[in-house]
Amino acid sequence: MKPLISLLQFTTILPLGKPQDLGSFARYSYIYPCAGYIIGGMIALPVFFITDRIIASAVAIAALLLITGVHHFDGLLDLGDGLMAHGDRDKRIRALTDRQIGAGGVAAGIAVTLLLFAGLMASSSIIIAIIIGEVCAKFSMAFLTAYGSPFREGIHSYLHKFSKPFFPFIAALFCIPLVFLPVSPVQITGSFLTMVLCPVLLLIVSKRLFGGINGDIVGASNELTRACVIVVVALI
Repeated sequence: MKPLISLLQFTTILPLGKPQDLGSFARYSYIYPCAGYIIGGMIALPVFFITDRIIASAVAIAALLLITGVHHFDGLLDLGDGLMAHGDRDKRIRALTDRQIGAGGVAAGIAVTLLLFAGLMASSSIIIAIIIGEVCAKFSMAFLTAYGSPFREGIHSYLHKFSKPFFPFIAALFCIPLVFLPVSPVQITGSFLTMVLCPVLLLIVSKRLFGGINGDIVGASNELTRACVIVVVALI
């Protein structure tokens, strides 16, 4: 249980007692999707009792931000600044890693939140969409943790040090229970393809622009993949 508790303490603000050593999770980072099931299930509880789809979608997003402590959302904002920065690689890295939020970060946050809200609104089941999106989002984090070479020292470099190339394959196995949800095989297939495509594209772009991956980019992948998966589920 220590790796799971450490994972939840890393990805949420849930009061889970004495802080666990991050190393206990780092050695098993393929369990990332487990956090997706737990977070998605917690969000499902209040959403289940809300009949108005607009309010339910807004509550789901607010609950996501609350439970996760906007930890990964902050990474999305930082990535937006890094992508929009003009200049060489060093300037982009400074924009990515500084504490200031610029126009690029604000634009990224608004765009992804709008996509997420629209996807939830268009989904046949907000609860199912949230669970699928959250689990797939956590897979993307396991993927980048394993394959994203760090360009600086930090949490990501620490987790990457313990991760193995086969970890994403184990993480994918944790996503298989999603096939038992009341959704079509085409929707599940689309979700699985999206959860791989998003971090792959982000890995390619980040290597070119920043020279590698850091924790902000991994967190941004969580937000981007969740929104994209939910939109795909709604469209198929």
